[in-house]
Amino acid sequence: MEQVYIFMLFVFAALAVIDLTVGVSNDAGNFLNSAVGSKVSTLRTIMIVASVGVAIGAIFSSGMMEIARKGIFNPTEFYFDEVMVIFMAVILADILLLDLFNTIGLPTSTTVSIVFELLGAAVCVAFIKILRMDQSLLDIKHYINTAVAGKVISGIFLSVAIAFVVGAIVQYVARIVFSFRYEKSIRYIGGVFGGFSLTALSYFIIFKGLKDVTFIPKEAVVWMDTHIGWLLLACLVFYSILSHILIRLGVNIFRIIILSGTFALAMAFAGNDLVNFIGVPVAAYQSYDIWHHSGVAHNQLLMSGLADGQMVTPTAILLLTGSIMILTLWFSKKARHVIETGVNLSRQSEGAEQFSSNFLSRFLVRITVGLSNVITFLTPKWLQSKIDRRFEKPIIDENVKEEDLPAFDLVRAAINLVVSSSLIAIGTSLKQPLSTTYVTFMVAMGSSLADRAWGRDSAVYRVAGVLNVVGGWFLTAIVACIGAFIVAGVLYYGSVIGLIVMILVVGSLLIRNAIVYRNKQKNKAQGRHFHRADLATIGGVIKESSNYVSDTIFRIDQLYSKVVKNLGTQDLSKLTKNKKNAKKLEKELDEMKGNVYYFIKSLNESSVASSKFYILILDYLQDMAQCMAAITLNSYEHVNNNHKNLKFNQLRDLKGISDKMEGIFKAEAEIFKGENYSKLHHILADCYALKDEVSKMVQKQIDRIRTTETSQKTTKLYFSILLETNALIRANNNLMLQFNEYQKQHNKKLKTMGISRLAN
Repeated sequence: MEQVYIFMLFVFAALAVIDLTVGVSNDAGNFLNSAVGSKVSTLRTIMIVASVGVAIGAIFSSGMMEIARKGIFNPTEFYFDEVMVIFMAVILADILLLDLFNTIGLPTSTTVSIVFELLGAAVCVAFIKILRMDQSLLDIKHYINTAVAGKVISGIFLSVAIAFVVGAIVQYVARIVFSFRYEKSIRYIGGVFGGFSLTALSYFIIFKGLKDVTFIPKEAVVWMDTHIGWLLLACLVFYSILSHILIRLGVNIFRIIILSGTFALAMAFAGNDLVNFIGVPVAAYQSYDIWHHSGVAHNQLLMSGLADGQMVTPTAILLLTGSIMILTLWFSKKARHVIETGVNLSRQSEGAEQFSSNFLSRFLVRITVGLSNVITFLTPKWLQSKIDRRFEKPIIDENVKEEDLPAFDLVRAAINLVVSSSLIAIGTSLKQPLSTTYVTFMVAMGSSLADRAWGRDSAVYRVAGVLNVVGGWFLTAIVACIGAFIVAGVLYYGSVIGLIVMILVVGSLLIRNAIVYRNKQKNKAQGRHFHRADLATIGGVIKESSNYVSDTIFRIDQLYSKVVKNLGTQDLSKLTKNKKNAKKLEKELDEMKGNVYYFIKSLNESSVASSKFYILILDYLQDMAQCMAAITLNSYEHVNNNHKNLKFNQLRDLKGISDKMEGIFKAEAEIFKGENYSKLHHILADCYALKDEVSKMVQKQIDRIRTTETSQKTTKLYFSILLETNALIRANNNLMLQFNEYQKQHNKKLKTMGISRLAN
């Protein structure tokens, strides 16, 4: 039997590495969002500061590992084999849960996930024991530390509400004090602000990062607790003087605060949240070590030894895990994805929104707008005007690329880190379990709201994003508990076979999620986006538009041909894929058209003609995509509802249209690809002829209805395809006419220039 548990230890080791990489990817946004979003320094510098914090935090990791051994369940009531089932169920469920959230790009709490996974797995095994020994269900209290779970749940609600409100209030006051042009005011009050901020970060490092580390004597901790007031006052005076001196020397104190805050959060994350990733594997190894030296059977040894408060994690394991965390921080693409979500929701500028609005977000925004109007009405005009001036944003240099602009300024980034650190430190000192993820994210959302980053045009989308993330947090607890409960049941009754099956399931799901994520990122990278510089002149727009038009026409041609073919064979799975591709094309064009405002706003007066041309081209392409989406949707629904197939003559006519359209679109794509528009009039003549042919087919179908037996559903589908095809060709004709008109004007301009040269 010992060989089985040795095998389980190897599995624990492998899963611990996976859990580390997955967990760090999820939690990286907690301490990187503010620095990355404000572009306080280069990404390399930010990553180095965070890596140092992670390394120090991991090496001096605290005694928080005991939460995995005895924090949630009572180990004295479980045998060795039962404890191993609990630990294995927890780590398997944890990897699946965190990988799912990372794949969709949502931050979640590793603390909450590990607590509720321990709770779910322990409850499952406890229920099995109770049923087997014919005990009362009320005896569950002997197996589970329900008080801990209750404190975590209350901590969730408190951290979400308090962090949002405090973040909003502090940011509002800070913005009134500093405004967006803080260069002048920082010379007078920057020293005090730096003193308070750095003192708060020091308090955070002591109480959240280093207070519980094993190498600090308890006497020193007691002394710090006793004299904390005087220590903080001394720090405030020292840091205020230091900040004032640095400001006078030309140093930007906000940069120091942000980088210090990033270091502090990274250190505390590694020092205290390490238990979320390796606590369970370490506890499993320590359980095996106790059993191995006991000489008692695996199903007869109660794990009272896990309750020993003197058990410590080997330093070698801490060094190894710290190295893995740092490597993950540098190379994980999913970590960047999670960071993007937090930065995107709190950015100062408008742009493409990551989330769609919903009923609740619209309702909350309406209430907030109404309340804001009431406050504005009650506030004196002179005061409101003075406050509004403090929120006036500086003019952005048009020559700076959008991707080079920070999502928010240094003031908000500093407030995010200082407030987050302070709230976490206060919660820790009050023995209230708080989630680092919840606090940092909600402070960022509160500060962005107070900073007027959520305008009327973006508020519903930002609020919807926050609701999605917060909803995901609470879903984490439920899914983690249920998932670990189910996995524990499979492992308990399935024994070795159950373990192997679960490992295979987890492995296959991880591979599948990795493939899905890779394809998603690949498609995102392949998506066409025009840069403002590309639209600066009409020539630039023609060049960029030609390439995109060629690619889009080719995609529409391929899609139309496949839909006609799959409709004839009644292939529902392929029609489903066609529908998704058509929707994807339509969404891509809709996003590009939605960004037209930002391009036009940044262009100079000489580029008005190019922007008009660009708008028309996108409009015609969007019309074509919408026609194609309607054709695929109607075809899919017809087959999905098991209606009769089209008649042979109808399919033959559609195939004829498809073949002719394929020839036209291929020739058209080549013209646009080569940017030689002199032959467009030939293609236009063929398009007009094809449009007339489609109109004749509509009349032919009308004659069929009156003379032969036809189905109402097939007739409806056939008419819809023909009419949408007619609209598709018409939009394509308008597109070519636009380019043809440009070609005429271009030739006329060249001719005029030639005559002028001859005259000279």
